[in-house]
Amino acid sequence: MTGAIGTLNEKPLHAALKDWYARQGDQFEVSVDGFIADIVRGDLLIEIQTRHLVAMKRKLHKLVEDHPLRLVHPIAAEKWILRVGEDGETIGRRRSPRRGAVEHVFAELVSFPGLLGHPNFTLEVLLIREEEIRHRDDTGGRRNGRRKGWATRERRLLEVLSSHVLSGPADAAAFLPAALPQPFTTRELATASGQPMGLSQKMAYCLREMGMLTVVGKRGRSTLFERSDA
Repeated sequence: MTGAIGTLNEKPLHAALKDWYARQGDQFEVSVDGFIADIVRGDLLIEIQTRHLVAMKRKLHKLVEDHPLRLVHPIAAEKWILRVGEDGETIGRRRSPRRGAVEHVFAELVSFPGLLGHPNFTLEVLLIREEEIRHRDDTGGRRNGRRKGWATRERRLLEVLSSHVLSGPADAAAFLPAALPQPFTTRELATASGQPMGLSQKMAYCLREMGMLTVVGKRGRSTLFERSDA
């Protein structure tokens, strides 16, 4: 069954990724077990989530019980910010200094780290170039994407740079740096990986929940982790 359910309010980035991912024979916006699946490819359900994964937690847990499911999540390795005035004219375009990496998916996986161990579930991370469209907004504040008088209205896909599939906990554990001491603290993980402390804490939490890390003690106030296969 192919339908247009759910496409009315579809955002440009989501629509573009769905088009990029689609193959001949795919079905779109299909009703499955009370939910709408973005793409159905044979027995496989494909969900594309461009923002916070926690919003899909209930849906994913329900669907993987009876269906193989792939969750596709984009991370902006390169972002261009386009500012548009009230009459639609372009005021400026610049490249954001922020650069995303595949490891940043751990910031989202904290919502359901155990799901990666389910035999029906895989996670595909796409590194992309995107354009973020900001319009003038004089309501003030930073809520709902507002930044100093500018509000993010939409995101556009410029290019898919690479794809990275995580089929299970071992694929997630592969992001641990080879030079990491055993045991290690999250601060040592942050230093070895070159990632922020907060992200390293989330990575350690996820890998512990997946059974890939074991807590082996304390060093001062810091928890000591060790690879479960070390």
